[in-house]
Amino acid sequence: MLKERLRNRSPASLQARRVKNAASAPKTGESPFRIEHADHTGFTVSSLEESLAFWVGTLQFRLLYIWTFDKSLFIEQLVGVPDAALRLAMVEGPGHSIELLEYTAPDDRKIYKPRSSDVGSVHLAFYVENIEALVARCTCVGWPSVCEIQTVESGERKGVRLVYIRGPDGVTIEFIQRPCSVGRSRLTPGSAMQSEGAKGGIDG
Repeated sequence: MLKERLRNRSPASLQARRVKNAASAPKTGESPFRIEHADHTGFTVSSLEESLAFWVGTLQFRLLYIWTFDKSLFIEQLVGVPDAALRLAMVEGPGHSIELLEYTAPDDRKIYKPRSSDVGSVHLAFYVENIEALVARCTCVGWPSVCEIQTVESGERKGVRLVYIRGPDGVTIEFIQRPCSVGRSRLTPGSAMQSEGAKGGIDG
């Protein structure tokens, strides 16, 4: 029975289990630690006002606060950038908060807009309802999709629809919509792209 269960597991799931087991065992002499939960995701942006217009005005997140941090040893050491200064806004959405950071110093700040395939590129994914309407709304305010909405055609996630959108600063968000026939409990975060046979591809 055990051999049969092992044969039915995919190589990816077996590798993930091995990695999990290796990471969970502290080495001799090391103090144990635990990650409690996610707090927020931070994005560096060129304009706090324009970013708030999208996150609050379009996505309907709730603005919690705006803080200003002048140059200080605390900020410099925290972010690892000499002479850093910034304005910060925290917005709250369903199940997650977004930290928007507009740096006002140093003067040699750079703008990077990596493709999805470029090392260092990151994206944040949300489960949504009425994905077409959401993509259309985002496109109207300067956050277009990088491709047509894709549909997983086979496997456990059959019917899941997903798309990447990208903002003016290069921030990428993924929207995922569950098929009506699949209950929420069957779909776990981060699993939509694991299925085989996704229709089309995502450029980036």
